[in-house]
Amino acid sequence: MIYDVIIIGGGASGMMASIIASKNGAKTLLLEHNEKLGKKLYITGKGRCNLTNNSSIENHLNNIITNSKFLYSALNAFSPQNTMQFFLDAGLELITERGNRVYPKSEKSSDVIKTLTKLMNNYKVEVELNADIINVKKSGELFYIKCNNNTTYTSYRLIVATGGLSYKGTGASDFGIKLAKSFGHNIIEPTSALCPIIVKDDIKELNGLSLKNVSLSIEVDKKIVASEQGEMMFTFNSLTGPIALTLSSKINRYNIDNAHAYIDFKPALDEKTLKEKFNREFVTYSKKDLKNYLYTILPHSMVEYFIKHQKLINKKIADMNKEDRSNLINGLKRFDLILKLLDNINVSIVTAGGVDIKQINSKTCESKLVKGLYFVGEVLDLDALTGGYNLQIAWSTGYLAGNSLRG
Repeated sequence: MIYDVIIIGGGASGMMASIIASKNGAKTLLLEHNEKLGKKLYITGKGRCNLTNNSSIENHLNNIITNSKFLYSALNAFSPQNTMQFFLDAGLELITERGNRVYPKSEKSSDVIKTLTKLMNNYKVEVELNADIINVKKSGELFYIKCNNNTTYTSYRLIVATGGLSYKGTGASDFGIKLAKSFGHNIIEPTSALCPIIVKDDIKELNGLSLKNVSLSIEVDKKIVASEQGEMMFTFNSLTGPIALTLSSKINRYNIDNAHAYIDFKPALDEKTLKEKFNREFVTYSKKDLKNYLYTILPHSMVEYFIKHQKLINKKIADMNKEDRSNLINGLKRFDLILKLLDNINVSIVTAGGVDIKQINSKTCESKLVKGLYFVGEVLDLDALTGGYNLQIAWSTGYLAGNSLRG
């Protein structure tokens, strides 16, 4: 049997592509090497599945870190609002929360997977689970996909939806990258994105501490390359939380070994205003110990580490000299940590890098090198910030490829 299209990968983009292709009349087979579909989708959004962001296409493009222009056609063909309507029409109730993040009303990612699976059944998508692929070849107009069950599947077109390298426990692998290479595609080296930033400083005693309303800046080669303001958290060896994760995606193309991270605990006040504030308070609290004073402006579990880090001594405010006061203010505005590297790609939320989009048609997701070969989702060199933007990339590129196929 020759299929109109075979899709490799049963994640978000692969399932979407299969539904749209089959709906268009293409005889469709989806091959998934896991024992079930949507394994990574299941853990998305801590199991709640932030499936898109209910905002404009422009906002989505602004939240895509790598190659946003490539996605202009995909997002216009299948917008965030189209995604929402797609699931609503299939019977999945939705809710929109803070930051326009869209979730299933049940708050269960399993319901998103059930909805997609139901649509695949409705449109008669054939599915083979536990399908480990040995090799993929093309001869003439046909693709030949040989699997470990001694079966070779044949199709006129092939969609690669194998995802990124994050979360190996969900079956993530570099199969799609290797396949792309075998067909002559250039690969942008995969790297971590939306992941903790590991530091060289000993911060074990800060493990679990959360900071709110702070600014975090990254300096590489004495130049600030990225800054974010909001919430962050310390682990035993890294910086994590919303603004640190965002920055990880913005700095993953730099060599950050020995780069600096600066925390501004008082971003609403410039240094001059802060000095004036302290000059007043140093008089008011002159008899207070530095430690007790810092308890009024820093989280309690930060105070002792801060004092050591800034080479201060816990003494009366009145006894602090000019250098002490300068170190205090500098620590509050530019608390310096030395970076080591980004955390392992296996723990990153998404993968940056992948198939070079210069070799992909942005209007169809078809390869410019090999007719009938398509790449969708995270296997492409596309990544975005948190908030539903990465899944929207999957839905839109999956739709684009599926919609370009007819039976």
